Amino acid sequence: MFRFIQQQQDLPEVLSLMEQYPVYGLDTEFIKVDTLWPKLGVFQINIAEQVFLLDGTTLDLTEFWDKIFQAKLNVFHACGEDIDLIYHYAQKKHLDNVFDTQIGLSFLGQGLQISYQNALKQFLDIDIDKDQTRSDWLARPLTEQQLSYAANDVRYLMQLADKIKQDLLSKHLYECALQDSQHLTREIGIETPLKALYLDVGNYRHSRRQLMQLQQLSVWREQMVKALNQPRSFILKNATMLDLVEKNPRNQFQLSQVKDIRPNIIREHGKTILDLLKFLPDPDDWPLRMARPIRHSSQDVGHKVNLLLQQVGEETSVPKEVLLRKKWLNAVYQHVVFHGDEQDLPDYLLGWRYEVLTQPLIEILHADENYLLTQMKVAD
Repeated sequence: MFRFIQQQQDLPEVLSLMEQYPVYGLDTEFIKVDTLWPKLGVFQINIAEQVFLLDGTTLDLTEFWDKIFQAKLNVFHACGEDIDLIYHYAQKKHLDNVFDTQIGLSFLGQGLQISYQNALKQFLDIDIDKDQTRSDWLARPLTEQQLSYAANDVRYLMQLADKIKQDLLSKHLYECALQDSQHLTREIGIETPLKALYLDVGNYRHSRRQLMQLQQLSVWREQMVKALNQPRSFILKNATMLDLVEKNPRNQFQLSQVKDIRPNIIREHGKTILDLLKFLPDPDDWPLRMARPIRHSSQDVGHKVNLLLQQVGEETSVPKEVLLRKKWLNAVYQHVVFHGDEQDLPDYLLGWRYEVLTQPLIEILHADENYLLTQMKVAD
């Protein structure tokens, strides 16, 4: 049914099979409770319907990572965390040869987050248990239940992928789903510049001074979590950072009143945090205020956008939630208002969506530019 590979001397057999059949079904089991980086427990691979479980605690997988990057196609279901793990262990990025069956299913009207278990039941009438999801995958020996669970995660994956591919081909959507899978893997590989990390924490309500404080806190936190290999929430939660800049504590006692701040953080880093809040660069170097969220354009143009989405959805058979996400729409709004470069738009908008959706959307929004400027006014 499957083989659990724990000895380095047994790995070449797997690598040889990968060379012969360069299309793989893949999944990972890992622990990421008290660390920033995941700890690999088991890497599952289906090669030509042969299932192998690779022991992430004992094997040197350097050649294995190379084979994945050289593959004709890597098939996953909900690949986000798997790709992040691969990038960390392989120490390289841009795995473009990926098909994510969850993304494929979204094009077939199954929503954005259908589980592997539900997909197998719905498309192949196969039932699998998911009772080992929270297992300790670093413990040795692994139980038979754990090993069987891990094997099932790839045992039927290629059958599912084949079924989804055929359904997508019948709708002329396979290449679109393949592109979106590749866009996701590239997105995962993009590391936000240190000085831009605050943008994921702050919002348009914060003053430029508060954004400068958030920027300094975000840079410090990122440096700390990478040095200590701890989750960001172990240093400062986002909500804690927001409370810090809004309360602006001046001493250790006031600092202790901040939301969800850990006593050990106050004890070990309290002075540093207070200094980051107090000592700021020259105001000319503070970030600009953030744009207000764009919820609606003027009524007429908002109606035209909805009509465009409806029309493109009917023409392409792509569900509306797959066609355009809120953050992509905001990116187009900002592109129009600030006259940005189209190459800076999300990759999703520059692929198969470009001619059918992105270009018409930009033209519609250009007609409403004055209204958008009032909605996205950046204050000093």
